[in-house]
Amino acid sequence: MGAIAEQQTVDTVIHARWIIPVVPRDSMMSHCSIAIDDGQILAILPTDEAKRRFSGRDTQTLDQHIVIPGLVNSHNHAAMTLLRGYADDTPLKVWLEEHIWPAEAQWVSPEFVRDGAELAAAEMIRSGTTTFSDMYFFPEETAKVTLKAGLRCQLAFPVLDFPTAWGQGPDDYIHKGLALHDDYRSHPNINIVFGPHAPYTVSDEPLQRIATLAEEMQCPVQIHLHETAEEVAEAEAQSGERPIERLNRLGLLSPLTQCVHMTELNDDDIELLSQTGAHVVHCPESNLKLANGFCPVKSLQDAGVNVALGTDGAASNNDQDLLGEMKTAALLAKGVSGDAGAVDAHTALRMATINGAKAMGLDSTIGSLEIGKQADITAIALDQLEQSPLYNPVSALSYSNLSQQVSHVWCAGRLLMSERELQTLDGAEIRDKAIEWQERIAQ
Repeated sequence: MGAIAEQQTVDTVIHARWIIPVVPRDSMMSHCSIAIDDGQILAILPTDEAKRRFSGRDTQTLDQHIVIPGLVNSHNHAAMTLLRGYADDTPLKVWLEEHIWPAEAQWVSPEFVRDGAELAAAEMIRSGTTTFSDMYFFPEETAKVTLKAGLRCQLAFPVLDFPTAWGQGPDDYIHKGLALHDDYRSHPNINIVFGPHAPYTVSDEPLQRIATLAEEMQCPVQIHLHETAEEVAEAEAQSGERPIERLNRLGLLSPLTQCVHMTELNDDDIELLSQTGAHVVHCPESNLKLANGFCPVKSLQDAGVNVALGTDGAASNNDQDLLGEMKTAALLAKGVSGDAGAVDAHTALRMATINGAKAMGLDSTIGSLEIGKQADITAIALDQLEQSPLYNPVSALSYSNLSQQVSHVWCAGRLLMSERELQTLDGAEIRDKAIEWQERIAQ
């Protein structure tokens, strides 16, 4: 008889009923396991073989679960969870100018951002998100919360022409943002990028400066763009240019650019996105709630444009649930295109994982379950009557409401939630702080 091979001890072994690695595309594995060591995926292999080869310091047997890459929320305003439900059922212009901006002028502070970001972080973990992109004031506070929670974050520091609680104008915003970039230059979980708010709030000179700096630093840029028909019509009336044409003229469209919303697009706009390699971040539920129109996802994907998913802030969406966003995106794409095959179940998952990682320039390290990548992993139980019968786990993932079924979440191999119990954050304390803010703001 041959000698029995000695087991390798690793940090974590996950034995799963199903694994959807996202890469290779449209693949699914049954009765397989993931070995994790030093924050990275060491092996993905059949469970019987994994039990022979690996011993985990922590072993999780998830025999009624689907295991997927940690979700990537590509656009958010995390602190705005404290304004959840504050100004419902109004159009964007009214919502911003008569409700949100006045409330922010009164209440936004480092404390507001810290407590709101912590509420958002807890909610994102509980619904399976491990990486998020954020654009909001006092991003240094959101960075601290991200590290406390154990999440991964792209922080797009805001740039506007006018003063806010965080800065006096474009030069001040850019100065503070670049200092923050230096603070986190080598951090594995925090990436600081440019966040010019929108074409209608940032003038040409700062946009040109951002374009130059972004190219020099190879630093991403995230911007709200073509969010409403009114925005585009006003720009054309004032300058004869569509906002996307203006950004291109200023040198701001490139593979570094993340264009958020993009509900008002014509064929020329889509061709420009395809030519420049810019990415689109689709926020379907926020757009629907604010009646901002429909992003033509199928046309974008047919043109080779990378489309990622974001929740937007909870003030305009009411939740941080990217699994719910996947379902909405898939159904909306079918309805808008008239094609039932548009954004199928696997594509919806790609939009919420690898596509978001690609938009942020992180697809070499996150967004899929591959050997050598970071162990950002979400496990979802499929053992309730609402998931029965279960013919296709990927279909259940994209077309059912599964956020309450997320059981375990890891980021860089660190367990952030186990059996729906947060491991890095105090949910009761976070809820109490949210109620205190509600009482203050509602006075």
